[in-house]
Formats: sequence, structure tokens, C-alpha cells
Amino acid sequence: MTDLGTRPAPTRTGALRRAAPALTGYAAVRALGLVVLAVWSAARGASPHTLLTARWDSLWYTRVAALGYGYEVRLPNGDVHSSLAFFPLLPWLEQLGAAVTPLSYADAGLLVSTLASLAAAWGIFAVADHVYGRRVGVCAALLWAVLPVGVVQSMAYSESLFTALAAWALYAVLTDRWVTAGVLASLAGLTRPVGAAVVAAVWAAAIASYIRDGRERRTGGPPFPRRALGMLLAPLGAAGYVLWVGHRTGRGPLGYLDVQAGWRNGFDGGYAFARFIANTFASFPSALAGIGLIIGVAAIVWLYVVCVRQGQPLPLLVYAGVVTALALCASSYFGSKPRLLLPAFPLLLPLARGLARVRPPRSAAVLGGVAVASALYGAFWLNGSGPP
Repeated sequence: MTDLGTRPAPTRTGALRRAAPALTGYAAVRALGLVVLAVWSAARGASPHTLLTARWDSLWYTRVAALGYGYEVRLPNGDVHSSLAFFPLLPWLEQLGAAVTPLSYADAGLLVSTLASLAAAWGIFAVADHVYGRRVGVCAALLWAVLPVGVVQSMAYSESLFTALAAWALYAVLTDRWVTAGVLASLAGLTRPVGAAVVAAVWAAAIASYIRDGRERRTGGPPFPRRALGMLLAPLGAAGYVLWVGHRTGRGPLGYLDVQAGWRNGFDGGYAFARFIANTFASFPSALAGIGLIIGVAAIVWLYVVCVRQGQPLPLLVYAGVVTALALCASSYFGSKPRLLLPAFPLLLPLARGLARVRPPRSAAVLGGVAVASALYGAFWLNGSGPP
């Protein structure tokens, strides 16, 4: 297993300069995606701005920013879709952006997502660079950019914000900055329910580090109080919001689970997803989709196994494992699973290591081709069913 903190972190200026190729390449990929989306949408008479800021979850976030919590929709089947399902950090930032700029809540959300996506790419680069070196870091950031659902990174959604907080929290753990890791994990917990993955990573790394180092005075490791404070801070964001929802609904700690049940979201160990895949084999055309889903799930599991075999640091393995388990084993809308897997960037590190060993012209050609395909798919996706 790779040790935490294999070398000291660079200075802030040096870190930005070191990450410049990754950030430049990332921005170019996302710009390509937006240009293709604009052209595709114009051909269909649709507004790319509306697609990015005023559909699906982005509408719920702006409602929370504008109206606060309490908005809900009652469906004919009796389900209740409540705004309490959406964690508050993105709406808070939308409120702040609208207060200090002339932007609307929706446009403030788009600005937050844009800046957060760059911060996420930088964080992914920093983690991969720290563990495997600069070339792997650049490849990792670009692979995250060219994911088929990468267009979500440019929407007024919370995935980019969450991934940025998670990546930098993991980097803080890897560089023994436990208090910083705890604060970032707490903020991640205020962003999405999967913030539990960041908390688990911080806790697992802190406990393993303490056990490995033994007596702090003799090894010269970070003082235990700093680790303990980081562990204490990490779950405060998620726990605070869940307890507040429980108080507001009058259901105590189970209140948030009730809210999620109204959206037909829950954790069933993957039973509903497996049943959904099985049902696709009822007819020939849908059976092809079922085969594709099986291949996709197998590829994700295989990547995680490779991560373990390559000795990724414990916090990365714990984080990626929890994110993957929550995405695949939830009973939520199945079309959203690729989006829910978007923050699981450690799964890309084996691919990034392989790509980094290829000659630069060839790796650039591969990434360029995938970027074009991702941009086309993203435009097609958003102009169709899109992310639920």
C-alpha cells in the first residue's frame, strides 16, 4: 500500500504552475463540449443555457436558493418530491453569488459549477500527481473531463462542487493536513449525501495512520489531537443537515430517509438495479442495453480491483469504494447512475497510469478523439432525456 504523504506538498504558486497543463487541457475539453452543445441545441431550436441551468435538479437548487426549504410536489401516485432532498451548500453559494453580482440564482449556480469544475480538475491532478507523478496527474484530470457524462461538470449541478471538495479533502489527507481534510469533508457532507464517502476516507486514513505510526513522539508523525480534530470535523456537515431535516419533519434521524423515500431513493444493496437489468432481457432491443449495463458494471468493478492491486492509498480506496457502492446499490432512477459515479475519480487512475506510459502524441490523439466523442454524446444526452 502506498504511504500517505510520500513527499511534501509544493507551494501554492508552484502547485498552480505544475497543474497548468492539466487545467488548460481540462478547460479546452469543457469548452469543446459547450461549443458542440450550443451548435446541437441551435439545430434543434433549444437553448443550451436552459439545458445547463434550468432543468432537472438545477431547478430544485435554484428553488431552494430563492424560496428556502419547504417546496414540494405531490405526484398522482402519492409520492412527494420535497426540496429537503437537496443538500444546502450549492443553494447557499447561489444565494451568495446572486447577492454580490448581477447574476440570477441559476446563473450564479452555473458560475459556481464552472469554477468548482476547475477546482475539481486541479484537485484530481494534485492527488494523482502526489501518488504517481505529474504525467499521471495530467492524464487523470483529462480523463475526468472526457467522461461520457462529463457535460454534467458544466451544469448548475452539485457534482463539480462535491468532487472539488472531495478531491482536495483526499489531498489534504495524503499530505497530513488533517484539520483541513476535516473541514473539506464537512463541506462535502453539506453538498451531497455521498459526502459520507469523504468522511469514511478521512476516518479510515486517520485510524490507519495512527495505528501505523504507533507512538507519535518516536515517529515524528502529526500530533494525534490534529487527527482527532479532523475526524471530529469531518461528519459535522452531513450530520448537521440530516438532523435538521429530521427535526423539521418531526421524524428525528429517520426524517431524511423519509424524504428520500418520497423520491423513490434508497439503498437496497443493488436489488432494484439487478432487477432492472434482468427486465431488459424481456425483448431483443432492450437486451442489448442490458448486456451493455452488465459490461459497464463489470468494468467499474474491474477498475476498482485494479486500484486495489496497484496499491492505491487507503483513503482513495475507501472513498472510491463507498461512492461506487452507493451509486450502484441505490434504488434511485437507473439512468442517473453514470452521473452518480462521476465523483469516483480514483477509478480513473489505473487508466491514467496506462495512458501516461504512452508517447505524448499518441496519448494526445486518444484523448482528443475521446473528447470529441464525449462532446457529441453530451450534446445528444442533454437534448434528449438528460440527467434526471
